[in-house]
Amino acid sequence: FVRELERRAGPALRLEQRAAGGVGCVVWDAALVLAKFLETGACPLARRHVLELGAGTGAVGIMAATLGANVTVTDLEELQELLMVNIENNKHLVTGSVRTKVLKWGEDVTEFQPPPDYILMADCIYYEESLEPLLKTLKDLTGPDTCVLCCYEQRTVGKNPEIERKYLELLQRDFELEKIPLDRQDEEYRSEDIHILSIHRRR
Repeated sequence: FVRELERRAGPALRLEQRAAGGVGCVVWDAALVLAKFLETGACPLARRHVLELGAGTGAVGIMAATLGANVTVTDLEELQELLMVNIENNKHLVTGSVRTKVLKWGEDVTEFQPPPDYILMADCIYYEESLEPLLKTLKDLTGPDTCVLCCYEQRTVGKNPEIERKYLELLQRDFELEKIPLDRQDEEYRSEDIHILSIHRRR
């Protein structure tokens, strides 16, 4: 089943989702909010080197590529086929470039160097066991000028609040965080429960 993501200029992105295959096969609300935030032009993307972590369907990374960025979307091996389908389906809208690669958090990132201008993450914090590997990957990938845009939905059930708190605590050891206010986000695609953080390495 296809999810359409309207764009301000030109045809919508068409994103295939899968009924089976876990959390990576669906376009989550946080991905829509982050993709539409990129469209506001708050971050100049043209000709910038962009990496998306935990890309899932690739919605955010592909949107960045339609805005002129040179994008590498990354996720686990089992999501590569879906990412390739979505890149292919939207390639006529891309004004930069987009490709997909396997990246498992916590593992070697040499092939993704030098550090990108932007790292994009939408709804990547929900497994406690993935926090440490994710933070290691962020530290290994970011340079002094890399801007990380992390968008996540605040979930109040089960262990979610605890995981979120732990993630933000660990993150602040090495990074400075700034919350993007709602009035700087897309006027339609925004929510009180969905937060966008702009994250930089501590100097």
